[in-house]
Amino acid sequence: MNQEEKLDFYKKQVKLEEKIIEKAKESVEKIKNSLIKELVLAIAIDSQKHKSMLNALIALIGETTPFIGEKQSDIISDAIQQHIELESSAIKTYKELLEKLESEKERFVIRAIYQDEIRHHALLKRLMRVIVEKETLYTSEMWDFLWEDATPEY
Repeated sequence: MNQEEKLDFYKKQVKLEEKIIEKAKESVEKIKNSLIKELVLAIAIDSQKHKSMLNALIALIGETTPFIGEKQSDIISDAIQQHIELESSAIKTYKELLEKLESEKERFVIRAIYQDEIRHHALLKRLMRVIVEKETLYTSEMWDFLWEDATPEY
């Protein structure tokens, strides 16, 4: 598959994910059962993530990444630092909860969230390093970022 074919495929998949998101939201609009509603909305959120990851692939393959200026770098750096702190707090609280839960079904859900938080934390720390240290961001590193966020560990 050449670059153009991949780009076309990814763009089509973005449109498909958009349809999934739209249909999921529409399907639960009038649903009163919060369990069903939240599960369907969780799928829509995953589809939003898929859409973002596909757009990241499109950017990696088909675009040049613009330079981040000093002012933008400072703003992004501050926001990412705050996000790192929030993720760290979430990791701690989910870990504590996992140690207390007895229901294996609940543990399964919380473990999935916990693993996501660990992955997000690591990705944000790597991004922060790149931004703060003003490193050149190589394509291979961007692939690594995308790969780490796409692979669940549960």
